Amino acid sequence: MNYRNAEVEPWVSVDPAHPNKVIGVWQQDRWSDGGARGLVAGYSTNGGTTWKETAQPFSACAPGGPSRYDRASDPWVSIGPDGTAYSVSISFQGVGYDNAVLASTSINGGATWNAPKTLIEDLGSPQFFNDKESVTADPLVAGTAYAVWDRLVSPNENPRSSAHASAFTGPTLFSKTTDSGVTWSTPKVIVPTTNKQQTIGNQIVVGPGGTLYNFFDLILGTGPNGVDQLHGLNVAFTKSVDAGANWTAPKVIAKLNTAGVSDPNTGAAVRTGDIIPEPAVDPATGQLYVVWQDSRFNGGHYDEVAISTSTDGGGTWSDPTQANSPQGVPAFTPSVRVAGGKVGIAYYDFRNLTAGNTTSLPTDYWFRSSAVGTLALGGETHVHGPSDMMTAPSARGFFIGDYAGLAPAGSSFASLSIRANDANTSNRTDAVFSSITP
Repeated sequence: MNYRNAEVEPWVSVDPAHPNKVIGVWQQDRWSDGGARGLVAGYSTNGGTTWKETAQPFSACAPGGPSRYDRASDPWVSIGPDGTAYSVSISFQGVGYDNAVLASTSINGGATWNAPKTLIEDLGSPQFFNDKESVTADPLVAGTAYAVWDRLVSPNENPRSSAHASAFTGPTLFSKTTDSGVTWSTPKVIVPTTNKQQTIGNQIVVGPGGTLYNFFDLILGTGPNGVDQLHGLNVAFTKSVDAGANWTAPKVIAKLNTAGVSDPNTGAAVRTGDIIPEPAVDPATGQLYVVWQDSRFNGGHYDEVAISTSTDGGGTWSDPTQANSPQGVPAFTPSVRVAGGKVGIAYYDFRNLTAGNTTSLPTDYWFRSSAVGTLALGGETHVHGPSDMMTAPSARGFFIGDYAGLAPAGSSFASLSIRANDANTSNRTDAVFSSITP
């Protein structure tokens, strides 16, 4: 089923030299069985007060898009120090096996996008699928950007083979551009995986000295169901001090103890960023932060938001602490960024759901912050809500995205998130921009 007029899974970036210039991207017209008809970029030149939109050239429905691919997913955007915007997509076929990671650039603030470049393409085989890509513009080197993703490899080309098969794997691939997206390097594996292991949610942040840190969920699966309960999901990272030429072995920061998210009253599934860690770096000091969904704070009953930080380049990490305001309900799909000497965290929760309500699922979006350094998260900012999650598209559960956008904008934070439109089945969701000052 296709959900016309439904926007999901937003990301946002702010021009570091011109904080009033903002670009957001999202999936447009989500399919229930994966991806969307296309990806759209919204762009603003006045700090988000007014917006214009343009289709990005990542699927057949967009001008200049590839005719081979009728779906696109996992939108991402990052703006470099010279104003060049880099955007990437997973583009694939709704019926068929062809899939690719595509990249496009904009030099006019998101108004137009160049013809996409192919970072990797797998044609005609169900054995390979590229997933969950992201792109990071180097904040220190104009014209340079880094893309990472996981490449799922089945044991053979039999469509019935699955992630449970002994030869299933999913390494991290890396590609970079040093000429503003004109060309990209041949993808290379930077996190190798063995049987029944994979990464997901790869995302690079760049430290003030130019060190690249790639964060991801390291999935170690050796049990009968593909995930070993002893090892399972892990918040992990690897780093490079030579612009991506060489990478350290993965280091596990903490277990990722997600219990998943469901409607507390009905048990209906809610698809969230439950296996996707989100990182940030302080551009002044290099202090690292990572947030993720975790059930460790309530005995494993439901997900809340965990945070850990490192002040020594990832050598050591603080014990995970709770980042959301505890309300006795699930909190999910967190984002984290550093701006103006503050670390900011945004997330959704169900605190306005009352006992016995089985006809709607009120969902709110919140923001908390702390001064950088020692974490001391303060009071909350209510960003939007409540809105009825039951109105969202269904894609293995009520779905508004595996992530939401948060970006530094001077001393404030630019937020791009999804809000459901209560009971409006002709326009189920909208992308919502907010400027948040802690």
